[in-house]
Amino acid sequence: MIVVHHLENSRSQRVLWMLEELGLDYRIERYERDRTTMLAPPELKRVHPLGKSPVIEDDDGTCHVVAETGAIVEYLVEKADGRLGPPAHRDSALRYRFWLHYAEGSMMPPLFLKLVLSRIPLMGKPAIKRIQPMIDVHLDYVESELAQRPWFAGNEMTAADVMMSFPIEAARSRAGLDASRPATIAWLEKVHARPAYQAALAKGGPYAYA
Repeated sequence: MIVVHHLENSRSQRVLWMLEELGLDYRIERYERDRTTMLAPPELKRVHPLGKSPVIEDDDGTCHVVAETGAIVEYLVEKADGRLGPPAHRDSALRYRFWLHYAEGSMMPPLFLKLVLSRIPLMGKPAIKRIQPMIDVHLDYVESELAQRPWFAGNEMTAADVMMSFPIEAARSRAGLDASRPATIAWLEKVHARPAYQAALAKGGPYAYA
């Protein structure tokens, strides 16, 4: 049984969606953010030294503790015998790997920086004006790619789409993603309509970006 240490309004919602898509059995341990700092509670450090979510524990004879969303997603693809993994076609497989890592490596940093700056009175506003053009570059790039194919890697949904869901949702919520980028909005609506996504949302509790 897989245990998901799930923090409200966080990246760990992707892990629940992934598990629902794969049909793997799991149990949720829920954690709430500190209402003042909005940080994860200290209890998570009992699971992993970094005290962050998501973290999963998989007791399949040996207890494996896996942290970092990308690593968890790859672990689950392997556990599910390659389902939602890289497509067979080489070009699609290369796109799969790119988007799998791009989500956290390139797109999330400026989105997170904008969130942090938005919480700094006065000084944050001028800095945000410099950050938004950087975000727009990413949003334009994503739009140009999704205008060419229905999913990030190709014609079928993969784990790359799972990874990209959080930055796209964050951009929709607070970084200017709107109807001016119709291919991206269509992709997001398609994701939100999936039964597995809806099931994960029902089980995961509060999630501001859906």
